[in-house]
Amino acid sequence: MGTQAPTDQNNYASTDIDEKLAKQKAIDDWLPITSSRNAKWWYSAFHNVTAMVGAGVLSLPYAMSELGWGPGVVILVLSWIITLYTLWQMVEMHEMVPGKRFDRYHELGQHAFGEKLGLYIVVPQQLVVEVGVNIVYMVTGGKSLQKVHNSVCPECKKIKLTYFIMIFASVHFVLSHLPNLNSISGVSLAAAVMSLSYSTIAWAASVNKGVVDNVQYGYKAKSTSGTVFNFFNALGEVAFAYAGHNVVLEIQATIPSTPEKPSKGPMWRGVIVAYIVVALCYFPVALIGYYIFGNSVEDNILMSLQKPVWLIAMANMFVVIHVIGSYQIYAMPVFDMIETVLVKKLNFKPTRTLRFITRNIYVAFTMFVGITFPFFSGLLGFFGGFAFAPTTYFLPCIMWLAIYKPRRFSLSWWCNYICIFFGVLLMVLSPIGGLRTIIIEAKTYKFYS
Repeated sequence: MGTQAPTDQNNYASTDIDEKLAKQKAIDDWLPITSSRNAKWWYSAFHNVTAMVGAGVLSLPYAMSELGWGPGVVILVLSWIITLYTLWQMVEMHEMVPGKRFDRYHELGQHAFGEKLGLYIVVPQQLVVEVGVNIVYMVTGGKSLQKVHNSVCPECKKIKLTYFIMIFASVHFVLSHLPNLNSISGVSLAAAVMSLSYSTIAWAASVNKGVVDNVQYGYKAKSTSGTVFNFFNALGEVAFAYAGHNVVLEIQATIPSTPEKPSKGPMWRGVIVAYIVVALCYFPVALIGYYIFGNSVEDNILMSLQKPVWLIAMANMFVVIHVIGSYQIYAMPVFDMIETVLVKKLNFKPTRTLRFITRNIYVAFTMFVGITFPFFSGLLGFFGGFAFAPTTYFLPCIMWLAIYKPRRFSLSWWCNYICIFFGVLLMVLSPIGGLRTIIIEAKTYKFYS
């Protein structure tokens, strides 16, 4: 009889552990990032294109006008190379611990910096990026819808931007209830095709228009301080254009993985295709747009192009479709964070009702902020430097140094420190320019106009 109690205790303990594991698995099967792992490599390609080639591409000619030819080309090319390198690092780090996958950016941060510090470093920055992108896309979607309306019907009564943002948001009150990343793959594919389409229209229509009369390539600002602040703001706009890193681990989490066939193979294939598309979109739009319009280009190049009317209306409609998909790609990790906290920390039951309420509140919040502060280029510059530069340009490098500890002064060591230097510079300088732009535009802005 004396030997019976420990056996019972062991049985209870193992039953308890089994119950906890089953409960954990049920939650993981419900959460949007980990619920579906059957994605193909091409899902990675168009998810990355949708995440990367956003509204930021349309502001690149404007960024070029604030940077000038030399610095502009150097910063564009450098950003493309650095962000491809840091993206490769993240793909590699996704499964560096055998039998474990870092499905979320903050989980990788926790592995690199420790349980608490990793959360404090990564989560605030990732949330600023993802929520910031969603707010900016609310504004972009609304502005593009307004442009379609004004192009197609110039005699019609003018409608406030506020209402167009509300119309754009109404789509997300429906789409946000798709359960996970794989379920939005159709929306994402349409968005990726649209991004290539409107980028092509932007530069092709510019070529068709020809160089504008009295084109000027000098800096637009009259004062030295204005030129410097505009330069800083443009750095943020370029950083905003390369923002896909914030969702890359979440995208890779949807790809199946085995020890023989790890997920990094198909993921990297998708990333390469995505980066070729990024180059085909970014470089022609930025360089041709600036060449044609010089420093008179608008902060959204489609606003500078007035004719042919049907083509510009179509391009703006493509932008609307694209930012619908892009909004969803960036919203999904936010939904995952909110639902994880509610279910794991606050012990809510994982139900459809919970998902319905939280996601609607989030969409309503981004809509409200977008309506209240629609300063497009200033927002790009501010968010671009403030949070995109760390998460895209140098946080992966710091994690790499912390985890792999490459030999001092080796090639890997130098590459990472150069990226960190460039990224920190970007993070410090661009919010200054972005904030100044917001302040200048806010002086003449009337709320909810």
